[in-house]
Amino acid sequence: MEAEPSVIDTAFWITSLSILALLTLSAFFSGSETALTAASRGKLRAAQDKGSEGASKALEITEDNERLIGSVLLGNNLVNILATSMATALFTGAFGESGVVIATLVMTLLVLIFAEVLPKTYAITNPETAAARVAGPISIVVRLFAPMVSAVRLLVRGVLRLFGVQTDPDSHILAVREEIAGALQLGHSEGVVEKEDRDRILGALDLGDRMVEEIMLHRSGIEMIDADAAPQAILEQCLQSSHTRLPVFRNDPENIVGVVHAKDLLRAMYKLLDQVGTSEGALQGFEVTNVAMKPYFVPDTTSLDEQMRQFLRRRTHFALVVDEYGSLQGLITLEDILEEIVGEITDEFDPDEAQEIRKAEDGDYLIEGAMTIRDFIRATDLPLPDDEANTVAGLVIHEAQMIPVTGQVFSFHNFRFEVLQRHNNRVTLLKVRPL
Repeated sequence: MEAEPSVIDTAFWITSLSILALLTLSAFFSGSETALTAASRGKLRAAQDKGSEGASKALEITEDNERLIGSVLLGNNLVNILATSMATALFTGAFGESGVVIATLVMTLLVLIFAEVLPKTYAITNPETAAARVAGPISIVVRLFAPMVSAVRLLVRGVLRLFGVQTDPDSHILAVREEIAGALQLGHSEGVVEKEDRDRILGALDLGDRMVEEIMLHRSGIEMIDADAAPQAILEQCLQSSHTRLPVFRNDPENIVGVVHAKDLLRAMYKLLDQVGTSEGALQGFEVTNVAMKPYFVPDTTSLDEQMRQFLRRRTHFALVVDEYGSLQGLITLEDILEEIVGEITDEFDPDEAQEIRKAEDGDYLIEGAMTIRDFIRATDLPLPDDEANTVAGLVIHEAQMIPVTGQVFSFHNFRFEVLQRHNNRVTLLKVRPL
């Protein structure tokens, strides 16, 4: 009769220790899931290059996120349910039917604090370190539960298919580009990433999605040389121009026959003057086409990423843009593409022009109509759609379905646009206010 309390005490302590062990396993699974999903693959790759076996194992098991998360969740649920069942039996034996309620409250607090919040807080604080430490044991769990996880996968996809939901087993949860962009936006909003750094990286990521027609200099603004002009006039034009390379046309500005570099022009003219010894009549008969380079034409649908590679491969910085009919649309340079990444690039030869955007005393923005929408977004951080037009003036004309006159006011996309100046059919100055 005296041995019964001893048996009860032994069973109680064994059950209590088992529950404690299960809660420890639950904390391990919860922390591992957070660490492996939150760890930066870039930092893990750097640690792997330094010889970290844990980082290498973490990279390996995170290749298949669905299988990893499935295995961890399966293990976590198993130990949580088993611990709760044992606690219910323990408290029911001690307190009767009210033990069920007591067990529920006690296990909820224990699981929440020690098996969820505590391990996940540690894991999110040191994700790469924690991921490297747990990668080895978790890889064993993944292999152990692989058959069961595969069966659950098939079952889940079958159920989803009944409701018309198709899943791609090879798709990633987040594309790399969206993940980087989201991290930059979040870092900027929290003050960790500077606006200029965010704009540069996002600008580089966007090169593959943007076409040369979006940033090219329109043909109306191209400075050209007439091949039939007098040599002295050509020389004077090159000396007064702020550009190093100028297209050369004959008869019609659409008929581009070459591109002349100021150095080549000056070098050829200096050679003639040196041979003759006097400037009088030395340049007579000089043909600018003899020193002009062959023009390089590109379609207006070429992506900026591809065009930059072409510039680097061809060792040239200048291209003329044509449409599908071969008509000249504009020109683009390597500097134009680089400016989409680093912002406006100016030197001592660039003309001192007024800024494209200024802030008025009333808080409104005064902007040039030719300012691109992307430059407006970069300067103000205000959302403005760029699907239908490249410039702010183009967006106003598109939405108004007309060429507005000075003084007209429009409201769309949560902005107020007032036309301040117009030259011929071009809107040259606008006042913009977010509503």
